[in-house]
Amino acid sequence: MIPHIHKRGANTYGLLSYLYGPGEAEEHTDPHLVASFDGMAPDPGRDPAATLKALQILLDQPVAALEPVRRPARHVWHMSVRNAPEDPTLPDGHWADIARRIVAATGIDPGDGAGCRWAAVRHADDHIHIIATVVREDGYRPDLHNDASRAQAEARLLEVAYGLRQLTTGDKTAAKRPTSAELHKAKRTGRERTAREELREAVRRAAAGTDSEQEFFTRLGDAGLLVRTKVMPSGDLSGFSVALPDDLTAQGEPVFYSGSSLAPDLSLPRVRQRFADPSGHEATGRSSSPASGRSRLRPAPARRRTAEAAWAAILLIDQGSDGAAAAQIAATGEILDALALTSAAHTRQHLREAAQTFERATRSHIRAERQHARALRRAARDLVYSGPALGRGEDGAGTAMAIDMLFFLVTATALWHSRKRHAQQAAAARQAAEHLRAAYRGAADRPLRAARQRGQSLPAPVRDRQAAAVREALPDLAEQILSEPGWYALAATLTDIEVVGRRPAELLAEAAARRELSTAQSVSDVLLWRLRRTAGLPADPTAPHPPRPAGPAAPKPQSKPDTHQQTRSL
Repeated sequence: MIPHIHKRGANTYGLLSYLYGPGEAEEHTDPHLVASFDGMAPDPGRDPAATLKALQILLDQPVAALEPVRRPARHVWHMSVRNAPEDPTLPDGHWADIARRIVAATGIDPGDGAGCRWAAVRHADDHIHIIATVVREDGYRPDLHNDASRAQAEARLLEVAYGLRQLTTGDKTAAKRPTSAELHKAKRTGRERTAREELREAVRRAAAGTDSEQEFFTRLGDAGLLVRTKVMPSGDLSGFSVALPDDLTAQGEPVFYSGSSLAPDLSLPRVRQRFADPSGHEATGRSSSPASGRSRLRPAPARRRTAEAAWAAILLIDQGSDGAAAAQIAATGEILDALALTSAAHTRQHLREAAQTFERATRSHIRAERQHARALRRAARDLVYSGPALGRGEDGAGTAMAIDMLFFLVTATALWHSRKRHAQQAAAARQAAEHLRAAYRGAADRPLRAARQRGQSLPAPVRDRQAAAVREALPDLAEQILSEPGWYALAATLTDIEVVGRRPAELLAEAAARRELSTAQSVSDVLLWRLRRTAGLPADPTAPHPPRPAGPAAPKPQSKPDTHQQTRSL
């Protein structure tokens, strides 16, 4: 159940006309009263003798009784209370009880006999509207402090009472929802999403991995957005707003949204924090274009770097301070935005949904210590400037490797938020993980199928040797791994590890020890990507791998210096 308080108004009759009217898209059906302050208010929807004017006069009487100078300029309080699509359709009697409990909880009509006048109108199966005038019968103003929070708390109780979908109470760090007007406009103009939602995604993507304010505004323009900046008398920028070129007012003017109205962390000061050093100054010595100061990575190495950064971030979330963990989580949102922006068509939609969903998990009241997230932000930047990836070969396999690591990073985020009792953020992270699962299936199918074919073609003695390595390193998981369809692909990777001079059993034990495997749908698949990353093998299991060191001058394969050197050369 979602109670939503709308902007305070000054026209009681106008709001009643909308509630009892057909709606902007003829969506209102059978408008009628379900409850009122005294239970006897006229109902223009069901009573032919009742009129909107009579109901308006009744509701406005306490306001009209005041001297003009004491009347509030905006005296119309309006709330909608909406159930989830999967909830049962409630009868009018239940909605009447819900309305009475909501107005009591918010302070509109606390039950002291002198509350505000109100009426609850129903014109759809799944929601009601409550209209009230904010002058009590005794002439005083109601106590509406934190009325939205009190309504949310009461809604949680009502969900239990009526067997409705139980939502989680937020911490006021969520992005603002689209208004009813924005939703109707999107539907009328044929948009899948509102302008607010499209702009939020575009600004997030522009901020992903940015190194400077100049680069951020350049990316906004490159994304096709109209940008307007706010300049202080000193000449410094204090804010910005953006608009879609085709989202216009009735007068033909673009509709601009400030960054802070899109999401709390998209205001200009908060965006600046992403590329500031610990002292709060914009970072220097780093390039604002990919071609300046360093070479541009291709998609496959950029995805490899993403996997490496994600793996390191998991450890920081598990073992670091709260500020460091919050920074890793915020930067993970940038990684997902950048990966969705540059992914191949067959994974793009799932990655986009993962990024959109995870956005809610990136913010909490714990202040992010941004200096701890430089590796992830650098990886996000590399993804953006590496360009679109192909869905095959090393690009496709690198994407699968990155998604595999990001799944565990997002899962670690969900666990961290759960420990902190951040219910909405934890739920968002869990949902994003499911989108990543779907994206992984699309990205990994081709390389894993080819790797399985390689493994099936291995001589039986070779496969037996790799099976023995699995039993030696992972005795508790061995039989599960050997029975999975991905075993043959893992066997091929273990053979590649031998070719480059490493011991499969040692790397298997290391890969399993560094992170739990219980959330993996296929343990063999997860181990394959971890091993290929750790051993410095190409992400594509069918690609040629580095040859094993040979010759008199080459170090011994199992010596510590050689192992260290191969690990560093990822």
